[in-house]
Amino acid sequence: MQKTDFLVIGSGIAGLTFALEAAEYGSVTMITKKQDTESSTNYAQGGIAAVLNIKDSFDLHVRDTMSCGAGLCKKRAVMTMVREGPTRITDLQKWGVEFSYYFDEGRKVLALGREGGHTRDRIVHKADYTGREVESTLVRRCEEHPNIRILEHTTAIDLAVDQSADPPRCAGAYILKGDTVELILARITSLSTGGCGRVYLHTTNPSIASGDGLAMAYRAGARVGNLEFMQFHPTALYPVKGQAFLISEAVRGFGGVLRTSDGTAFMAGYHPMSDLAPRDIVARAIDREMKTRGDDFVYLDITGRRSHEVRERFPNIYKHCLSQNIDITKEWIPVVPAAHYMCGGVMTDLMGRTSLPGLYAAGEVACSGVHGANRLASNSLLEALVFSHRAARSACSDLKSVGDPNPPPMIENPSGSSNDEEWVLVSHDLFELRKLMWDYVGIVRSTLRLERARRRVDLIRREVEDLYTRAGFSVGLIELRNIAQVAKLIIISASRRRESRGLHYTTDYPHEDNSRPARDTVLVNRRRRPSGR
Repeated sequence: MQKTDFLVIGSGIAGLTFALEAAEYGSVTMITKKQDTESSTNYAQGGIAAVLNIKDSFDLHVRDTMSCGAGLCKKRAVMTMVREGPTRITDLQKWGVEFSYYFDEGRKVLALGREGGHTRDRIVHKADYTGREVESTLVRRCEEHPNIRILEHTTAIDLAVDQSADPPRCAGAYILKGDTVELILARITSLSTGGCGRVYLHTTNPSIASGDGLAMAYRAGARVGNLEFMQFHPTALYPVKGQAFLISEAVRGFGGVLRTSDGTAFMAGYHPMSDLAPRDIVARAIDREMKTRGDDFVYLDITGRRSHEVRERFPNIYKHCLSQNIDITKEWIPVVPAAHYMCGGVMTDLMGRTSLPGLYAAGEVACSGVHGANRLASNSLLEALVFSHRAARSACSDLKSVGDPNPPPMIENPSGSSNDEEWVLVSHDLFELRKLMWDYVGIVRSTLRLERARRRVDLIRREVEDLYTRAGFSVGLIELRNIAQVAKLIIISASRRRESRGLHYTTDYPHEDNSRPARDTVLVNRRRRPSGR
């Protein structure tokens, strides 16, 4: 058993920020499934939205966010994020993050872009690899800090809960490192495990985005909510092979135009903001155009901008597409939607506290109330920065009054039997689960599709849980268990929302229900079992 003041599960921008700030008050252990830089943050191309322009205002950023969120955003949460955003950008610069800039009469000025749903230029970025710049800088800072220990290639199995506390309290987590199961006992635990894109067949998320934090929190009894709102990024490079390559929203903000195969620019027929419409509108428009025409993709055309401007603004996208024999300065880019961002998650207050004492959450795994039914582009990294900072402040204050928790019962890695045939079936289960989520619980849903998906997911979950109780722990089995759990929660949430709102569109209820104020879809596991198996 290991002990630490703060346990941080995940190493994206939220986890790194929390760790750096908490380390000034106690010992921090950070665990990450792969290398320390493997996270959704590292794949973020667009940038970070913040009010840094005299032509912009807090009120405008709040309005844009609330409008995109389709009536479900929590205004206090949005105002908190927007007002604290510029200060968090300054923090990143102090830590050494270098953003793109230009010189105006000898004065160094941040280069600000615009993306779908924004009415002002407010996206601070580093070319088209902002996430990588932020991630690498914060990782370096964490590695240099004497109070932070990073455990790579370490997988969280389940949260540990001290049932002797009143009320029960999160006491750390059970982890798998190699073939060894250990308990990390922590006074404060922070979830920053990112999203759950691997629940779907096509996703822009890294391979580690299997919804671990969300599944673990639900099993431990924390409230989760709004899981029906999975954001599909409208433009992933076609064909999608494995992890989808993202064509940033910023390309459309830079003048990119969506076209059908015959060259028709179609977005003006779907929304007044045309190609700069919010992502849910754009994704559904693309989906409809493909199905109506029988096409496998649409095109994104950025050839209207000068070649050197495109290469300078999007060097990573230009290089990758060129490797696929597409010169984006001369040719249209074939694109399709892909699962991108979970707008729901583990429900938190404005200080990142969950409903389970001792457990905090920030970043994509959390539901802070900022995104509502649809996330405004480039608000994700901003939300992670603001609320991980606030969570660290609250956690450091809580630490003063929290003693060492009582160690929950230890779990063992069983040496139960499994054979090659069972593992083949497990791999087939993973593919089938992800495909049925893509086919039945995707951009457009229906009651019949959801019912069919639920029956099939229940069957897969039973098979996975049976193997989980008998076979030895492995990263693949842990991830499959979590993917199956999150898939079930998404289906339940989608079934309960009998209206179309934001990212959730169902053909059986194609309109918003405006007969009453919009409500969150909240799920609580009232049959939670003791920690472990």
